[in-house]
Amino acid sequence: MPTLRSLEALEREGLLSPDPRLEAAAQSMAIAVTAEMAALIDRADLAHDPIARQFVPSVAETEVSPEELADPIGDEFRSPVKGIVHRYPDRVLLKPLHVCPVYCRFCFRREKVGPGGEALSADELDAALAYIRARPEIWEVILTGGDPLMLAPRRLGELLAALDAVSHVAVIRIHSRVPLADPGRITDELVAALRPRRAGVWLGVHCNHARELTVDARTALTRLASAGLPLMSQTVLLKGVNDDVETLEQLMRALVAARVKPYYLHHPDLVRGTGHFRVSIAEGQALMKTLRGRLSGLAQPTYVLDVPGGHGKVPVGPAYLGDDPDALTVQDAFGGSHPYPPR
Repeated sequence: MPTLRSLEALEREGLLSPDPRLEAAAQSMAIAVTAEMAALIDRADLAHDPIARQFVPSVAETEVSPEELADPIGDEFRSPVKGIVHRYPDRVLLKPLHVCPVYCRFCFRREKVGPGGEALSADELDAALAYIRARPEIWEVILTGGDPLMLAPRRLGELLAALDAVSHVAVIRIHSRVPLADPGRITDELVAALRPRRAGVWLGVHCNHARELTVDARTALTRLASAGLPLMSQTVLLKGVNDDVETLEQLMRALVAARVKPYYLHHPDLVRGTGHFRVSIAEGQALMKTLRGRLSGLAQPTYVLDVPGGHGKVPVGPAYLGDDPDALTVQDAFGGSHPYPPR
């Protein structure tokens, strides 16, 4: 089955009921559901299916709250050159394209991505690379977009080689949905293009539910890990998808078993039309506190909030220390409180 790219295609596959109100949701963001993701959706319970909720348009997307933003994490404010976001002194984002294998309905770049989405021209990419070369403080380059693994292996290899030739770039990080959403793309040719050179190459995998780790996805991850690529995960905390401790616990265990280190659990951004996905920070903190007593440190992500306006990520996990400096108490992972010397 080809990737589903329209309301009509979703209806034909039994993933959506006709509703004229969905036209506005479809126009606000591109549609793409790969065969791998479509096969995971429970057609008998679409309203509560965590995979459908991530990728199938909803009428709720047409409801925009005043606090929601077109650029919720301030990419444009921190973009000195087209394709570059320079938010932290020692690292930059490089966005070579805005195409993805699937389009997440909560995406913080939902108004930028899609078929025909803006990709850097050869001259624009040269300018972005020149920006990186001219700044020795840039230690890490993060390839994002869009999904960098949607590039042809040859083009991706050329881009990595250009970054690898910049002596002060020590780390190249790639963020992708491809190993899970379209694992057939993880070919020998692609793995060869990703194989570490001088710089350290890390791959961040976006995964929100354990069901996404299919047999084919785990095979693709094994191929990447066996080629020497360290794997880590990024997860978005989403209402109706993974906002309960059992689901998060299962996901983190499944990731570690697949040789993927849980890295970030993102609090959902203030994206226009995504209020139906958001939980409160207090709910997220409570979930993280419960996970601390149920999972080893290897399976613990850092719960982070991307501060609106381009001010970067901060950890917003639960606190375990009392606020009295003269009578310090520490709360353990199971809710008990214990005294501890203040010095």
